Amino acid sequence: MSRSEYRSFVPPPEKSKVRGDTAREHAEVVLKVPLIQNILAGWQEMFVEPFKGITTDGEIIPALFERRSEQAPTEQAIIAAHHLLSELTPDQRASCRFDIDAKKWRNWQNTEIYLEDYGLRLTEVSENVRQAVLEVMRASLGANGYEKSRNVMRLNGFLGDLVGGPEVFGEFTYIFSLFGTPSSSEPWGWQIFGHHLCLHGVFIGDQMTITPTFMGAEPCNADAGPFKGLGIFEDEERMGLEIMRSFSDEQQAQALIANSMVGGDLPEGRRVQHDGLHLGGAYCDNRIIPYEGLKADDFSDLQRRDLLDLIEEYLGTLPPGPLRAKMDEVERHFEDTHFCWIGGHEENQAFYYRIQSPVTLIEFDHHAGVFLNNPAPMNFHVHTLVRTPNGNDYGVDIIRQHYENAPHHKEYHKHED
Repeated sequence: MSRSEYRSFVPPPEKSKVRGDTAREHAEVVLKVPLIQNILAGWQEMFVEPFKGITTDGEIIPALFERRSEQAPTEQAIIAAHHLLSELTPDQRASCRFDIDAKKWRNWQNTEIYLEDYGLRLTEVSENVRQAVLEVMRASLGANGYEKSRNVMRLNGFLGDLVGGPEVFGEFTYIFSLFGTPSSSEPWGWQIFGHHLCLHGVFIGDQMTITPTFMGAEPCNADAGPFKGLGIFEDEERMGLEIMRSFSDEQQAQALIANSMVGGDLPEGRRVQHDGLHLGGAYCDNRIIPYEGLKADDFSDLQRRDLLDLIEEYLGTLPPGPLRAKMDEVERHFEDTHFCWIGGHEENQAFYYRIQSPVTLIEFDHHAGVFLNNPAPMNFHVHTLVRTPNGNDYGVDIIRQHYENAPHHKEYHKHED
């Protein structure tokens, strides 16, 4: 089904899944639902584990990442962060500031459920503070990355209007925090998360990381209201489909894990209700994800170019310098990159794909309805994820190297304090 055909799946007001006039009221009701309680319990089990990183077999591949100059926009981000801090009250500063190795880095989630009692909830701060937060994001990200992030936020506001829950889903129903002290030499960073958007920006000198990155939308297009005409994830969908359709029959057979996204030949247990087919979602920081599908050393020159272009589309959240450095890293490990597929590969069919190498993991998933009521995955609900496997999500590995190689620092505890 076309990504624009979602109107028939908008529930009538009496069947909306919004459970309160405010985000807190909604959360209070849904937290009593056994399914939600089970999800949160599973998240907590993963959260208490020491951070290791996503791997293919439980073992971290050493020496993949290095401290380097990337020409990240650190100074601009520092200026924006200091301006934000100047706008905050003492209580707000205490609520949103944490040590660089605080475990709260890992305490993100992409639902609408307002669980947190810390950070700056952007709907609950002044316009000056909200704009200052956006300026930190703008100063840190590439132009395309900032605009894509804002479009996710805008479409979240559209969803709120669509299902009668503007206080539950809104353009600014997100939580922002700062980690460490903004510095041109010491590690620091920021986090924003909420429904369909989770970003983790880490700076060390002029080097930076931005994973885990989660972006999604339900629906992916706005057909009314202030954001009418706005669409997102068209390129990620089209480019992935073009790559799958460019394969020979033999390549497609190797790439294809299952024809069905629900039941059928899909391996038992592969779909999880709250994550769909995603494997690298919230709290899955230590998940073992074996390689699947077609290895890229079998790609033609054209297929290689197309896959690198698709990877760059996802990594383009980064600003130009770090993006170039990351793409160089991706190309060095291209021969060990794998591409796998679940679902159909005709126009308007729903599908999932994953791109995985030692230095990046990217997922695209068409989802069933959560607040719309389509029971099967459809093109108008998309989730995307970018992870840095082998221990460098949240910049952990390069922060470790920074402390190990700076004798004036004490031992870095890798988020376990």
